[in-house]
Amino acid sequence: MKQYGMVMVFALLVLMSMTILGVASVSSSLMQNKMAVSMENKSLAFDAAEAAIAGVVFEAEDKVLLTNPNLLDPLSEARQGAQIDLVNQDLSCFDNVNWTQRRVTEGGLNQGAQHNGAGKFQSNPDINSWSKTAFVREKSCLGSSNVIGGSNVNCHVFMVRGCGQVSGSAFAVANSLNVAVFAPASN
Repeated sequence: MKQYGMVMVFALLVLMSMTILGVASVSSSLMQNKMAVSMENKSLAFDAAEAAIAGVVFEAEDKVLLTNPNLLDPLSEARQGAQIDLVNQDLSCFDNVNWTQRRVTEGGLNQGAQHNGAGKFQSNPDINSWSKTAFVREKSCLGSSNVIGGSNVNCHVFMVRGCGQVSGSAFAVANSLNVAVFAPASN
């Protein structure tokens, strides 16, 4: 009779061990799934941030927009705004007051248009894509040409921050690009 009791205790220990292993496996699988979904969302948001930067470049090179006196490309608009103090200020994705903002939506980018309208960059899942542009400084252009260094032309330096966010996410993914363009010197 003592043998039957030992077999039952051993069987219960094996059953408990297998239950613990099963629960640990399910828990690990759920955690890996959450990590994979999070990485996918970050990747989608990063793609949206990259598209926002590309949208600023698109508008800054749009000949129709550049020749229309009623519209400003994002760099010209940022140049007319406040200069960013990079020591004391941040080019935040969520600062809707100080910096020039553009949006990229499912409708794409059209020539001769400022892309300010609200809309989703992608709707399945819902993703927002926008940019912030700020004027950083004006400086002498560096280069091998004496014409650039000796002329009345300077380089105007801008910072462009592309932002992307998957709806329902607590964070936005951002990427930045520094841009310098030739422009008449202010002095």
